[in-house]
Amino acid sequence: MESANQTTSVTEFVLLGLSAHPKLEKTFFVLILLMYLVILLGNGVLILVTVSVSRLHTPMYFFLGNLSFLDICYTTSSVPLILDSFLTPRKTIPFLACAGQMFLSFAMGATECVLLGTMAFDRYVAICNPLRYPVVMSKVTYVPMAVSCWVAGSAASVVQTSLAMRLPFCGNNIINHFTCEILAVLKLACADISINVISMGVTNVIFLGIPVLFIFVSYLFILTTILRIPSAEGRKKAFSTCSAHLTVVIVFYGTILFMYGKPKSKDPLGADRQDLSDKLISLFYGVVTPMLNPIIYSLRNKDVKAALRNLIFQKHFTQ
Repeated sequence: MESANQTTSVTEFVLLGLSAHPKLEKTFFVLILLMYLVILLGNGVLILVTVSVSRLHTPMYFFLGNLSFLDICYTTSSVPLILDSFLTPRKTIPFLACAGQMFLSFAMGATECVLLGTMAFDRYVAICNPLRYPVVMSKVTYVPMAVSCWVAGSAASVVQTSLAMRLPFCGNNIINHFTCEILAVLKLACADISINVISMGVTNVIFLGIPVLFIFVSYLFILTTILRIPSAEGRKKAFSTCSAHLTVVIVFYGTILFMYGKPKSKDPLGADRQDLSDKLISLFYGVVTPMLNPIIYSLRNKDVKAALRNLIFQKHFTQ
């Protein structure tokens, strides 16, 4: 009876953000706002280029357009909330809005994991089986592959969000984070979260472990094929077609594996420094990585740079 009386219905959550470090809030507000604008501009330009330039209507750039759109969706689901938390002393978010934000963030992250694996397969076929590439990666194949990535990520997010938000919260509604990050919300639950931990572990294997393994094996085959090319110029050209994707994979998975690789039910006592570290890692994953993606693909991809120059020249010439 006593535990039942202690369990109250939580209708809203309070996001702490960097309230414990008020001097950092204005600095981070400016930095995150500038990064968000770069994300919108960079990824928006990539989408425009891949859609407008017919020469880029290939599986590789179709997946790249999906990645750019995904990055815009992911950051838009969290960055406005983060910016608002820097300006508001006590930022509250309704329970359902918190669940919605959690769903969108998790869905976008899970989708990107699978999408990067799919892009690795595209590079594998292009380099290791170039003659069969037009047949294997036809439009009938690569469009359903991209759709499957979105469906799989959304389905995983539905499961994780519903498991998290059905838990009882015993009056403690203060989330020690910028957003409704799922691990931060789980810490507030006053019930056994072993099912959540197991489910998160299974999801980590499916959406982190398997894609990473698939990407690793794909690039082993790609590297072996590239080393067999007799000319240095041929090896350089072959590697240049996948170097941007490989760089994005290292940045993305390196951050997310460090952040989500070991789901915990409770933090040890006196873990203020660890909490701050988790927040900053999440911030890096949520803002810096989507900002770097279009920069990496623009700097390391000759086709994108050439298409962008032609598009700018056409616009300028027609005016």
